[in-house]
Amino acid sequence: MPRIVVLGGGICGLATATMLARDGNDVTVLERDPEPAPGSCDEAWESWARRGVAQFRQPHYVHARTRHVLEAELPDVADALVADGARRFDPLTTLPPSITDRAARPGDDRFVTLTARRPPFERAFARAAEDEPGVEVRRGVGVDGVLPGPSAGDGVLHVAGVRTSDGEEIHADLVVDAMGRGSKLPAWLAAAGAPPMHEEAADSGFVYYTRFFRGTLPEYRAPLNMPIGSISILTLPGDRDTWSVTIYGSTGDQPVKQLRHSDRWGAVMESLPLHAHWVQGEPMGEVVAMSGIADRYRRIAGDGGPVATGVALVGDAAACTNPSLGRGISFGLMHAAGLPAIVREHVHDPRAFSEAWDVSTEERLTPWYRATVAFDRGRRAQVEAIREGRPASEPATPAAKTTAALVAAVRHDPDVFRGFLDIMSCLALPQEVMARPGFAERVSELAAAHDAPPPPGPSREQLLALLA
Repeated sequence: MPRIVVLGGGICGLATATMLARDGNDVTVLERDPEPAPGSCDEAWESWARRGVAQFRQPHYVHARTRHVLEAELPDVADALVADGARRFDPLTTLPPSITDRAARPGDDRFVTLTARRPPFERAFARAAEDEPGVEVRRGVGVDGVLPGPSAGDGVLHVAGVRTSDGEEIHADLVVDAMGRGSKLPAWLAAAGAPPMHEEAADSGFVYYTRFFRGTLPEYRAPLNMPIGSISILTLPGDRDTWSVTIYGSTGDQPVKQLRHSDRWGAVMESLPLHAHWVQGEPMGEVVAMSGIADRYRRIAGDGGPVATGVALVGDAAACTNPSLGRGISFGLMHAAGLPAIVREHVHDPRAFSEAWDVSTEERLTPWYRATVAFDRGRRAQVEAIREGRPASEPATPAAKTTAALVAAVRHDPDVFRGFLDIMSCLALPQEVMARPGFAERVSELAAAHDAPPPPGPSREQLLALLA
């Protein structure tokens, strides 16, 4: 039975471990944070200390693609989430009023998702992993480096296990890096003699200010993620009777930093006619801020072969993006779901495993990373133009032009709206949706016929006055 060590006990690491164990592997999860999953969802939200997850009590949204993966691979986790109060949310409820055709379409149920705040969501995965016979979850165990083993060929470093902070050596047929955005694996590989892996990284350029509320979920009168001038508004359903409201803008926009004050944050929300009612629930604390979020892509193998074997990067450790589109959990699970089959076929041939996992990653994860970063870069360019008081430049790439046309058209056609939801729900890539018969033509027709009206809300000058 192959022995696998998973580094990181977050959602992606726990899901990966459970799927691998159910495929016949002996899996050990090493998590630096010591506290086990609490006995209730309320405890998870109020007191579970997860210092290794900076965004643990920040807003999260779980797209429909996650529900599809759970129902196929971890149905008991989906059931546990429902039992714990995860919300079944249908984004078709955000169909804009400008679309009068409200008739259902075959396949509409594909958009329904299960979403919850991060602590209760992670608790369900933790309980499943801890109950799985083939998984040992060891909390409070840090890792300081990798253990080199005999090379699989050409002198390439082979990772044969890890060394814990206490000096324990844990040998494994495969080490899975699920340590997320802050993974130290590149430094450990370099210390063991491996050349640098390919990496692309840049600050996403956004800063987030969020408040959580409790009560009856407000009515959606706008999209979940709506740009309004130089800021954007995220209204995300949580589990049971909770939701979050986030205002985010450019990291370099100094006046926006005033949103950390609840009175300024509230004043801006009151100025938004489609969103002001979202703050009428019971506040669950003050404004929480988050910034310094990087877009990062790492590739341990490629055309020149792997820089190390015996190791696999999963989820955010391989590719992480700005969280405004809420795709991190979905990306991690859809990526990890491909790992058991490749382990089954190649775990005893480290070179073949590295090549097969690289191919799988480039098919399952990388196109989504590229599409998300392109979307964010387009929005960032709009924000900077507004801040500087100049007209927004024309989209610079074919993909950006397609996105601009789609955003303009989505308010006027129920099937274009559904295609847009396919993209936003991580069900289909933009190029796949645009390739559907007649879809691109319909988008072009609608974009040419309708000028996008300015979203209701304060102008830049009015926003600055509210923040002053």
